[in-house]
Amino acid sequence: MFKLFPKTPLAWRQMSRQRSRLLVAIAGIAFADFLMFFQLGVRDALFDSQVSPYTTLKGDLFLVNKLSDNLQSIKTFSRNKLYKITGIEGVKSVTTLYVAQASWRNPENRASRQIFVYGIDPNQPAFDLPELTPQLNKLKLLNRALFDRAGLLPQLGDVPSLLKKQNPLVVQANDYQIQIVGLFQLGSSFSADGNLITSDSTFLRLFPQRQANDIDLGIVDVESNASIDKIQAELRAKLPNDLLVLNLTEFTARESAYWATGSAIGPTFNLGVAIGFLVGAVIVYQILYSDVSDHLPEYATLKAMGYSDIYLIGVIVQEAFILAVLGFIPGFLLSSGFYVFFQSVTFLPTAMKLARAITVLVLTFIMCIGAGTLAMQKLRAADPADIF
Repeated sequence: MFKLFPKTPLAWRQMSRQRSRLLVAIAGIAFADFLMFFQLGVRDALFDSQVSPYTTLKGDLFLVNKLSDNLQSIKTFSRNKLYKITGIEGVKSVTTLYVAQASWRNPENRASRQIFVYGIDPNQPAFDLPELTPQLNKLKLLNRALFDRAGLLPQLGDVPSLLKKQNPLVVQANDYQIQIVGLFQLGSSFSADGNLITSDSTFLRLFPQRQANDIDLGIVDVESNASIDKIQAELRAKLPNDLLVLNLTEFTARESAYWATGSAIGPTFNLGVAIGFLVGAVIVYQILYSDVSDHLPEYATLKAMGYSDIYLIGVIVQEAFILAVLGFIPGFLLSSGFYVFFQSVTFLPTAMKLARAITVLVLTFIMCIGAGTLAMQKLRAADPADIF
């Protein structure tokens, strides 16, 4: 029989009475949280890896074909359209970028993998990368390239180690022989395993079907004392409607939106989160329902003594809250460790984020309290006359 005014909350006394059941519940919720953390973490890693090249671009405004919604299938436009920018006050410089995917031949086992190739003007580089500037003169020679050390080295070959033994390192991309003359760091993505940076001239040799006048991205650098919003509005008024003029936030958001809603990737991961949520809800419901069933005579006695349904429901809600907290902690710790392992294997930017942790914690509370609400239906049926 329960004490009416225990020093320890009634909900905790009930949960801790059967330790094995409590541990099973905690393990189940932790597993559900891990599933949600896994799906959200990998999804966010996809988004972050796809927009990481954008954040390293050296500019304030970006001109892109209106039909382009992601980097993997970016559409070209004529370089001639950039001439309309000439003379706009506040524009410091305009540079171009070529982007395409190439078939990379692993120099160690000759296997083929997809990589991104970025063609830049060595005299006016599109990227703001610390390792790039000292190596720009190397790229001025034809058929020279820089290799991304943060790519998937097992699949692409251990180029950094090979480069220490032989510099330049002769490799093949698109069945064309080039020389790796240095390294930089950008990171792999879901759509390609690595990256190369070449001069625009070398890029056009790797992709002979491309025309020099057809560029993929125009990058506008704005004077420090000028208004980016004002220049953006002016460019939109001057340039043809088939070109988008985007700031960095809009540019990255467009890429993320494509992967979130324009492809099957986003909905797939969201479905995984929903499955994790349902798994946890079922586990919590079974635990709380069993607890209510086992203690139904005690609950009926409390009702006979005058305790209202609201008081007893409060006990169930407290149990759900306790399970949510106790289950979230190991789920959070397990997921944090998994993120470190996942990043070391895939080189994707996977890390625990505060916003994600809060999201999963809120979902855990909703999951547990929702399951508790269903278990309350059994509690409301606790009639002292029926039991005794």
